[in-house]
Amino acid sequence: MYAIGNDHSAIELKNIIKQHLESRGIEVKDFGTNSPESCNYAEYGEKVARAVASGECERGICICGTGVGISIAANKVNGIRACVCSEPFSAKLSKQHNDSNILCFGARVVGTELAKMIVDAWLDAEFEGGRHQKRIDYLKEIEKSNYPAAKKPASRCKKEK
Repeated sequence: MYAIGNDHSAIELKNIIKQHLESRGIEVKDFGTNSPESCNYAEYGEKVARAVASGECERGICICGTGVGISIAANKVNGIRACVCSEPFSAKLSKQHNDSNILCFGARVVGTELAKMIVDAWLDAEFEGGRHQKRIDYLKEIEKSNYPAAKKPASRCKKEK
């Protein structure tokens, strides 16, 4: 099951993408708003992120005006790697290299058909592992360490061969 969430600016596109996912045989849990009244995108980004991080949903899609605000909110939840993608190539690589578990885009940035192409590229891509897994593990270390902003962490980088 995939989670989907949106703010007031993305109701129409959310419904189109939800239908597109279902046409591909993907069950969808809708955490978004259906009201055109102005709302807080962060609330919906957090709901999708918590559903993905807890394992309730396998992955998620978040849509707001630009995709940026809702992705920032989603990325505040440990275990989330939300990527804003406005074209298919970045969506594909976000999964292959970064194992993104939430795809974000903007209803005011991409049109319907481009949004479907972005979603399809992301859905069809697979995480490559290998050298990329080391980077995902490093991201997990950063999350665990939770350094205060003023404290500079010791470098954990080692030269790659």
